[in-house]
Amino acid sequence: MHYKRVLLKLSGEALMGDKQFGIDNERLEQYARDIKQVVDKGLEVAIVIGGGNIFRGIQAEEGGMDRVQGDYMGMLATVINSMALQSALERLGVSTRLQSAIKMEAICEAFIRRRAVRHLEKGRVVIFGAGTGNPYFTTDSAASLRAIEIEADVILKGTRVDGIYTADPEKDKNAVKYDTITFEEVYEKGLNVMDMTAFTLCKENKLPIIVFDMNKKGNLSKLVEGEKLGTLVEMR
Repeated sequence: MHYKRVLLKLSGEALMGDKQFGIDNERLEQYARDIKQVVDKGLEVAIVIGGGNIFRGIQAEEGGMDRVQGDYMGMLATVINSMALQSALERLGVSTRLQSAIKMEAICEAFIRRRAVRHLEKGRVVIFGAGTGNPYFTTDSAASLRAIEIEADVILKGTRVDGIYTADPEKDKNAVKYDTITFEEVYEKGLNVMDMTAFTLCKENKLPIIVFDMNKKGNLSKLVEGEKLGTLVEMR
């Protein structure tokens, strides 16, 4: 096993599959099976999921809603996605814990770092919901923060593209993929890997990021076994 403990960051939009909104059950099932595969190998897995398939705070602001209110609504959307993934994992027999940055005693634990680490040591998948619990921060920032707090070896950013490119590969056919890139090069080239707050947190704490295609079945398992997939962002 190439890593001992990882934080897997999933986008809410990826959970939509081919739908325009909400959660695609087939995609959810695929994610759960891929996660189970690596947990069965002994990997400690923590997860952060976005909420963009249900609600985005920035969209609310564009519609005239108060930004803070919109961001809290977005945090609740991440909890819905987290509960859906928790349910899918537990159907497969994977032991999980959902911890929220906003207290919701009836459905999940409050985030406590030591407790989260203990769950991971016991082989449970820990899902972190509600972002950082603060407005103006994205789930990318939540992923970076939680990864640093639990001392993860790497952030695995699962997307629908197979890495970081010179341009958006869905729009530019001439875009070239990077196999590895430094934090400095990402800054210099203005590439969109994570939002700047999240990215800077990773850089300052020397936490590598791997951007890969989570939608391809088996990619997660190949990655944690050391196969070179996606794009690795690391210190120079």
